[in-house]
Amino acid sequence: MPKRYKKQAEETEPKKEATTPALTKKPKVKSSKPLFKGLNENLDKWRVSPIAGLFLIVFSVCILLAFISFLFTWKVDYASASKLSANWLGSFGKNLSDFFINGGFGVASFGFVPLVFLTGVKLLTGRSLLPAGKTFAITLFLIVWVSVCLGFFFPVGEYAFMGGEVGLLCSGKIIILIGKTGTLIALAFIAMVFLVLNNLMAVPFSTKKPETLIPEEKEEEESPSTPEPVEVPKNTLIEPEQPSNTIEFSVEEPVVMDKKKEKPEAKKSDSVEFSIEKAPEVVAPIQDMEEKKISDSPYDPTLDLSSYKFPPISLLPEYGKDEVVIDAEELTANKDRIVSTLRHYGIEIKKIKATPGPTVTLYEIVPQDGTRISKIKNLEDDIALSLSALGIRIIAPMPGLGTVGIEVPNRNPGIVSLKTIINSDQFQKSNMELPLALGKTISDIPYVVDLTKMPHLLMAGATGQGKSVGLNAIIVSILYKKHPSQVKLVLVDPKRVELSLFNKIERHFLAKLPDAEEAIITDTKKVVNTLNSLCIEMEQRLELLKDAGVRNIKEYNEKFVARRLNPQSGHKFLPYIVVIIDEFADLIMTAGKEVETPLQRLAQVARATGIHLVIATQRPSVNIITGTIKANFPARIAFKVTSKIDSRTILDTGGADQLIGKGDMLISNGSDLIRLQCALVGTNEVEEITEFIGSQQGYAAAFALPEYVEEGGENSGEGISADEKDSLFDQSARIVVETQQGSASLLQRRLKIGYNRAGRIVDQLQSAGIIGPFEGSKAREVLIKDMMSLEQKLKDLTPDNFQE
Repeated sequence: MPKRYKKQAEETEPKKEATTPALTKKPKVKSSKPLFKGLNENLDKWRVSPIAGLFLIVFSVCILLAFISFLFTWKVDYASASKLSANWLGSFGKNLSDFFINGGFGVASFGFVPLVFLTGVKLLTGRSLLPAGKTFAITLFLIVWVSVCLGFFFPVGEYAFMGGEVGLLCSGKIIILIGKTGTLIALAFIAMVFLVLNNLMAVPFSTKKPETLIPEEKEEEESPSTPEPVEVPKNTLIEPEQPSNTIEFSVEEPVVMDKKKEKPEAKKSDSVEFSIEKAPEVVAPIQDMEEKKISDSPYDPTLDLSSYKFPPISLLPEYGKDEVVIDAEELTANKDRIVSTLRHYGIEIKKIKATPGPTVTLYEIVPQDGTRISKIKNLEDDIALSLSALGIRIIAPMPGLGTVGIEVPNRNPGIVSLKTIINSDQFQKSNMELPLALGKTISDIPYVVDLTKMPHLLMAGATGQGKSVGLNAIIVSILYKKHPSQVKLVLVDPKRVELSLFNKIERHFLAKLPDAEEAIITDTKKVVNTLNSLCIEMEQRLELLKDAGVRNIKEYNEKFVARRLNPQSGHKFLPYIVVIIDEFADLIMTAGKEVETPLQRLAQVARATGIHLVIATQRPSVNIITGTIKANFPARIAFKVTSKIDSRTILDTGGADQLIGKGDMLISNGSDLIRLQCALVGTNEVEEITEFIGSQQGYAAAFALPEYVEEGGENSGEGISADEKDSLFDQSARIVVETQQGSASLLQRRLKIGYNRAGRIVDQLQSAGIIGPFEGSKAREVLIKDMMSLEQKLKDLTPDNFQE
């Protein structure tokens, strides 16, 4: 492919995420041209590529018209002394044709028309109609070969223009070299070799499949080959190897450190072994890397927005250095104070290992045999006093390690930027359905989890401790990983100011009720209607999963992508729906059971249908976070809270009250409790990301949730008469009798109507005596068993036939 076309093609294609797992970080390369930073983003924003593509398409049509006109008007133009040209495109067409045909490749110049046209289509739509490399190479070869042939057959005379100057010059040189007969043989030989090597002409005596002269390039739209998945147990971390830069210390009584010594002294019987470990550069677990089965012609849900571009990583800034700075003096001083405090209370230890993190350093101690762990746990306040530090947390014992952990805040805490997590291998090369870049562990390892495995998330913390930043990090993680066709967001913001920035991506990622004016839900009444609408969406999806014979949305979409489900039967590609509720306590105070009831239904059942909940509150009290909610939210995040009671309410254990704030958090997923530093993403970055997405072409409107009408509302379906008979009544009756199922969801799928209209039709069918009454969990009985009886029933149907 010529460089200029290849460059244009690469600029119009959305960036494909890498799929090859790697266990090492790539070295950072500083840009040598900072003046051009962000140029590609600006070009994308100005939509230069689509405009250039449209121009090339129009230009290819002009070339074609000029060339065709030249074949009929060239004699008139060259014989006339007038400035007016007989060409259909005037002087421009005459000069253009003269340059390409007379001065170039002759009639073979018509080959440039499809090249320009295909390039324009590529820039405009982002898709190639034909394999770019092979098409360009074959066309250019034919242009040159045809030009030389025509120059050979029409060297002089009226039709000498047929081969153009290039054809005449090349054929003349070849004739001088090998003569006319040799030239004819050479041209024929080149043509046959070209046909044979490109599999365009069969060779009967060939026993080996010939190689293609011009290899077909793999289009950028094609899926890249997926390597063998790495088998990693779920929810486990890869055990890092012992790092090579471990510093070993030996300390005797009294504890004295010689800073000039590089090697440790020989360890005595009463000495304490101490080591400082730098965080190993290993990748976190990549969960559920499954190789997807794709059919020969799979359905692609992203084609509706094929030109969509993911936000570039350059929109996220870096805060400070990416690596943890190890202060050996601080670590040694803290170690001495810990050893001294424990010995003061008669606790001897054998070994201490320090692992520095972004904001907290973990000191792992191995006590002498016979030491009671509870005795160390009770010294939490004494150790905090000796270290003059807040946020000391003792983990006794460390799960699966046989040590006691003491977490001590760093004197100069670092900042974890969301950019480092998004740019890490754990995020970029994960095969998770909904990856969330939450932050870094105290071992300085990026922590990425899959929301679908949680499957719901509960967040709590006092005011100003990082909940809003955590919610922004969750949303931005989804925006950086998923196409608008793959996930939709339902945002509930009672405070009206936290999530308002995401209004710009309404036509790309947001979902709302059909009659809602704004996609960000702030009114409590609309929150209740939205949650009930999501329950209807859940029921509809469960029916689709049941008909497809699958257990969850992942299996359903894989089946639909493989074209094993018929859209005519109501099947469609189902995007994930993530419901994010900020300040849940305010909703419970104002709406109470109206909010809690549909929320409990969603938490219990919706996970299989791809609907996941993320709830945040600053009041983790028992009347807000009830036992029913906690039972269905196994994954919980706790930022700093004010009391141990609040910590136990959210995590079922203490620890959240001992955090240091500013994004310091604990995440509990089942039995594990992990301390993280939340990734920081500011308001300015969120605004730039939403502006970048919102400036692109989106859907006609936000994703429409099912219509929900309250019980007793104007469309409740009561008092139905024959005069109010729905226009789809007869068709619905035939569907019910044909399938012998009196179900509103069946009518929804078959007739592609809303839930409320389908419910009204079901009520009318009951009034007309076609189906029986509602019987709880049982399906309605169909009273008419054959189509002939139904047609007679519909024919005789009068207002008197309806049962009041």
